Amino acid sequence: MNRTNYMAQHVEQYLALRRAFGFQLSIVGQQLQHFARFADRTAGGQPLTQELALRWAQSSSTGKQTTAARRLLILRPFTRYLRTVEPLTEIPPDRILGPAQYRCIPYIYTDKEMRTLLEAASSLRPRGGLRARSFGTYLRLLSCTGMRPAEPLRLTCADVDFQSDTLTVRQTKFSKSRIVVLHPTATKALQEYARVRDSFVKYPRSPAFFLSDDGSAFHHKKAIRAFRYLRRRLGWVRPGCHLPRLYDMRHTFVCRRLLAWHRDGVDLHVVSPRMLRDQLADELDLSAGDHLVAVAKFILHAPEPSREVRRT
Repeated sequence: MNRTNYMAQHVEQYLALRRAFGFQLSIVGQQLQHFARFADRTAGGQPLTQELALRWAQSSSTGKQTTAARRLLILRPFTRYLRTVEPLTEIPPDRILGPAQYRCIPYIYTDKEMRTLLEAASSLRPRGGLRARSFGTYLRLLSCTGMRPAEPLRLTCADVDFQSDTLTVRQTKFSKSRIVVLHPTATKALQEYARVRDSFVKYPRSPAFFLSDDGSAFHHKKAIRAFRYLRRRLGWVRPGCHLPRLYDMRHTFVCRRLLAWHRDGVDLHVVSPRMLRDQLADELDLSAGDHLVAVAKFILHAPEPSREVRRT
């Protein structure tokens, strides 16, 4: 084997083997090729050592610890392969640089905080304009559906079906869409917003359901700016404190829905095993400081039913 591109050849052989089994490895492949160039340039022809792996992982231009940890996570399967053909290869210990992904601790809104936020939204400027109505209705829709923050703002008027109490939510990932069923009270609130919106904007410049005063779409960046303004105004921005986010309304919805199901005696492992195992186990933490999180934790660790559950 040519010692000048020693690591590059091993990486190519590894990628060819994995891809033969159907793995695409596009991003992983790019990262491993980057490592190979680094290794051949700085330690040409030498075995892959833990020191070399750490130097490459920490050489990222971002300087972030999570980026270095993610690089090492990508490298570990390759080192295990390489050791079968190069016995002097050293496999870096797992999580030696910490977790490869940082998860924000969810903030679970209390009823009082939700009321305060909605009241503050009604006073957004311009007074008497459409902005306060759009943002307030948007927040209410988030709180009662658990939708992701950007999803309601991608709705068009054609996506909102008042007759069947449904929304067609278009997802950017994989170009998919899903149907969200609304409670009749939510449908009524959206109908009222649409009536007010149409009285404000005679000639809309966008087919979006949520509009700004000038008839353009009330897009996600406008919602983020409005939320951050209200967060500061309400005094929710304090040094050293976890900041509430729009996305935390989704976490709050999940907690409250689980709590309601638990009170009704619903078998949660059958209703939503993926929500329980994937989302709650990874994202909920007792330090979020709300009794709903403690209830969700309790439900999460409840014994699973003895019968086999079909996972879909």
